[in-house]
Amino acid sequence: MLLSLTLAFSSDDCPMLQQILRAPALKAILIQVLAFPLMLLLVYCLARAGVVMSLPVVALLQGVLAALITWRAGLARWWCAIGLLFAPALLAASLLHWPPAVFLAAFVFLLSLYWSTFRTQVPFYPSGPRVWHAVAELIADRPGVRLVDIGSGLGGLVLDLAQRRPDGQFSGIELAPLPWLASRLRARLSGSRARFMRGDYEALDFSRYDAVFAYLSPAAMAALWGKAEREMLPGSMLLSYEFQIAAREPDKTIAATEGGPLLYIWCF
Repeated sequence: MLLSLTLAFSSDDCPMLQQILRAPALKAILIQVLAFPLMLLLVYCLARAGVVMSLPVVALLQGVLAALITWRAGLARWWCAIGLLFAPALLAASLLHWPPAVFLAAFVFLLSLYWSTFRTQVPFYPSGPRVWHAVAELIADRPGVRLVDIGSGLGGLVLDLAQRRPDGQFSGIELAPLPWLASRLRARLSGSRARFMRGDYEALDFSRYDAVFAYLSPAAMAALWGKAEREMLPGSMLLSYEFQIAAREPDKTIAATEGGPLLYIWCF
């Protein structure tokens, strides 16, 4: 009864709470909680059989169980790595006796780097020079092209295109503070005309751009396609590195890196 009331309240009166309950980070924490009694049961059974395990091995066992449950639950692959390393990292931190300031500094650094990854499910994915070159070729026949990189990270693509094409307008938008600040500093120090904005790409109007580049994650592609369908104008292009859109096959596919992920293009 209480659970039903809670779910009804969260869905009808508190959409923010509903979003938090669906967050992968919360699922990862619950998976660790679920793995803990399973680990204890397994350690107990092994001890009854005469197998005694050290504390590091127990922590690793907890991590393996959490990673398996994470994989089974269908979370993204990086959550499996986090689940595997979480308990061993906690143990290592307790054994090292580092001062609390070290953990606070690490937390602030990671928070400024990944920011709302727990909500957006888009981690820090940097592209490379070969991808930048492929994008430059795709827009080569578009004078005065306007391109935006959503989730621009350290700004490599935008800075490269701004240098290649003085006639174009190249922008990047990044939600995490640290990459955004780094890209702004890089543009200022190099005298680049590239423009970097801090915020969520949902606030952008895609109709202002001839090309939209994205290197996000599988979890974000459906929402990206919905926005692109609503806002992108005829003649514009949506470019996605590595991740496809389930709703529509790409109009063109480019092997930007040998043996690496593909670059997908949708034309409007």
